[in-house]
Amino acid sequence: MYKKEITIYDIAAALNVSAATVSRALKDHPAISKKTRGKIREKALEMGYQTNALASSLRTSKSYTLGVIVPRLNSNFMSTVLAGMEKAASDAGYHLIIMQSFESEIKEKENAQLLFSHRVDGLMVSTTSTSPEPAHFKPFFAKNIPVVFFDRIPQKYNQYNCVTIDNREAAWQATRHLLDTGKTRVLHITGNTGIQVYKQRLEGYKAALSEANKPFDHQMVWETGLSVEDGEISAKRIMTMKPLPDAIFVANDTCAITIMHHLQKNGIKIPEQIEITGFNNDPFSEFSKPSLTTINYPGEEMGIKTVNLIIDKLNTKHIEPKGKQIVLKFGLLIRESTNQAAK
Repeated sequence: MYKKEITIYDIAAALNVSAATVSRALKDHPAISKKTRGKIREKALEMGYQTNALASSLRTSKSYTLGVIVPRLNSNFMSTVLAGMEKAASDAGYHLIIMQSFESEIKEKENAQLLFSHRVDGLMVSTTSTSPEPAHFKPFFAKNIPVVFFDRIPQKYNQYNCVTIDNREAAWQATRHLLDTGKTRVLHITGNTGIQVYKQRLEGYKAALSEANKPFDHQMVWETGLSVEDGEISAKRIMTMKPLPDAIFVANDTCAITIMHHLQKNGIKIPEQIEITGFNNDPFSEFSKPSLTTINYPGEEMGIKTVNLIIDKLNTKHIEPKGKQIVLKFGLLIRESTNQAAK
């Protein structure tokens, strides 16, 4: 049993190698052979060695941690984004501290302050803020700590580093598909349109109506939390509409499938009576009955690109006057919940 705190010198003495060799091996330095690295890591684990992250950060002025703030973790889409982030961060030698805002701007501010005080090297945010210029990120900018917004981005997004898709175009394509199948009363169920991502999807919906010479009716746009509960409430409300909508464009898959399920329980045939499209291409969207037409949103790629962008900012001293915009490709996936004739 080793009772005292184990150092790299203890490991070096046990293996009859230099302390520098141990240090490099534990950092996966390519100058040390893979076999030697494995032997040193095995001995370090056996002896109970623990890295001193605090001491390392004091020496290098880097914590090798990146902060992440997301609205919620209980989302298939966000899970895929975080999986991509974890992979890219690990490959670059960084760890993630992940926090939830729970759709609250106040909680988002608290998370930002906490991550700032923990001296993260960079921050990645899918924001819930409706402010054009969220003030709670200014301490990071003042200290030249890179911030990258992903998915949900600020209103004045051109000023910031962002990774997203063209939400306006994606919503246009989803709505246009419904109109091309002959539908005329398209209900749009969305999130808080004060948040840029939902504002842009609403713009795409309006643009598709306008180009098809269909009037826009603000009563055909419902802002919700897009949760399962919101889907249940929306389905009950839809059943009271006279006439019923003949198509529904929902801004996420969870809410869309919940609505579809409850409408079917009430005798509504999908897609014969009402066509439905979602957004995100969550895994279960393909296996719902009927399968859900949706927008393929590349979550894992978004996570990887977001981390790579922040690592790039950390590795360069060049400060750009405006943020860098990365716009990922998306795709409309036409499935059984809409008329296949529009393919």
